[in-house]
Amino acid sequence: MAHPAYQELAAFLLVSREGNFTRAAAQLGVTPSALSHAIRGLEERLGLRLLNRTTRSVTTTEAGQRLREQLEPHFLDIQATLERIGELRDTPSGTVRISAGAHAIETQLWPRLRPLLARYPDIRLELIADSRLVDIAADRFDAGVRLGEQLAPGMVAVRISPDLQMAAVASPTYFEKHAVPVVPEDLARHACINLRFQTRGDLYAWEFERDGREIRMHVEGPLVVNNIDHAQQAALDGVGIAYVMRDRVEAQVESGALVQVLEDWCPPFSGYHLYYSSRRRPSQAFSLVVDALRYSK
Repeated sequence: MAHPAYQELAAFLLVSREGNFTRAAAQLGVTPSALSHAIRGLEERLGLRLLNRTTRSVTTTEAGQRLREQLEPHFLDIQATLERIGELRDTPSGTVRISAGAHAIETQLWPRLRPLLARYPDIRLELIADSRLVDIAADRFDAGVRLGEQLAPGMVAVRISPDLQMAAVASPTYFEKHAVPVVPEDLARHACINLRFQTRGDLYAWEFERDGREIRMHVEGPLVVNNIDHAQQAALDGVGIAYVMRDRVEAQVESGALVQVLEDWCPPFSGYHLYYSSRRRPSQAFSLVVDALRYSK
């Protein structure tokens, strides 16, 4: 039996992780048909079916799953070794993959990492917007960004933002027709703009706190969106009350385009942290990313 080539095994791992030939092919820079042909050649040489293919999904067979579990740690070691060797170059290089929410990417990561890319052209960043608490090791991320109270155990945590604050806002024209809510329970009588998580599918529960009392409100209203920008725009258009990060609407509140309510029920909370495994030796590129993101008052 001819031994499979490194490229074939790497392609198999990518397809099994993505569960989709089109996405995997795009990352490899080949056509889906060429990638499918390569995987079939690998299966023929091994004499085993590795993937179950349907028109909608690709899943691993038992043999494919066992092969992936055995191969993946070795490929990660190879990748880490290549990155360490690459550090012998004069210019830092390598890919750094980070999972974060869209707000964190927009307000913290991109503004501070954009100059890094200009300074070190051989560093490549992958910033993946995701509202889930992902398993960064299983999903091959170098790091994740989440709020302080959501940090996974056994991780190194680096604070990258100041404290944050939520804000319930609506347009002045909306409050011309509706009484201003005084306590969170008053929201039950208001048109609220719901946010549906893109990855989990459930609706976001609005969280309030005052004097040690915590309230989670499941609100109702005429509009559900899965993008916070759309919720903010709907509030500006007078549709109802939106619940968003305070820094997103600060300018509109100051100008009077939006009115903030229930402010005393929205105390500051711990900001964003970059977290990563303490067991993995950071590359030079990753260390530069951490230093660029580190928050200091």
